[in-house]
Amino acid sequence: MILVVDVGNTEMTIGLFAGEELRGHWRIMTDVARTPDEFGVLLRALLDTAGVKDRLDGVAIGSVVPPVTGPLSEACTQYLGVASPTIVDARAPLPIQLSVDEPLTVGADRVINTLAASRLFKRDAIVVDMGTATTFDCITSEGAFLGGIIAPGIRTSSETLTRRTSKLPATELVAPSRAIGTRTEECIRAGVMFGAADSIDGLVARIKREWPRPEQPIVIATGGFAEPMSRICQSFDRVEPYLTLVGLRMAYDILVSRGRST
Repeated sequence: MILVVDVGNTEMTIGLFAGEELRGHWRIMTDVARTPDEFGVLLRALLDTAGVKDRLDGVAIGSVVPPVTGPLSEACTQYLGVASPTIVDARAPLPIQLSVDEPLTVGADRVINTLAASRLFKRDAIVVDMGTATTFDCITSEGAFLGGIIAPGIRTSSETLTRRTSKLPATELVAPSRAIGTRTEECIRAGVMFGAADSIDGLVARIKREWPRPEQPIVIATGGFAEPMSRICQSFDRVEPYLTLVGLRMAYDILVSRGRST
């Protein structure tokens, strides 16, 4: 079994794979400072809840938060018995191409999504990844990352709205049943959720009009808001909430296999 960890700015998504099967997954907060010991105890507890007592075969980490990467890696070594976690980022020798002006600045999540989408679907694709930011990754069937868009995330927009206004309360971010709210919470929910949906659909349409290849890309939704947003967005062809975890597992297999052959 291998453990994969997608470290985002707000949340850390953790997946446990037995071969290609995702046996368990968890989300924990990233914006809490933790020592290697705290990470170790937490990871060990999560694995215990999944009934995993044996030593793991390996760990893969994709992180956009450098201060977390070191303590997390150390915890995996000390508490999970993994000699050297596999770090997946823009420098990793993966069979993809970063066709942008500054390839080394491409976030680990976008690198991993490129690998996963191109291998799973074998078609040009737009991956809409909804986390702290909403990113639109433009990917060819051969595994080239062409660039894309970075927009404010859904929760980020909501928190900014309520933090910068004195009388607007925080509200649960679920798909509303109608656009015209009759309570303040309903008005906020409609503005944030429908506003995000129309923004996503509009940006996808813009990207498709600029697509540099004859075949139109499929649109894949992923991230923590993929499922709720799929109910109100019109542009999604596939909903794959754990695409990045699957990509991390693929990257681990490729990098470990490459390391053994050298």
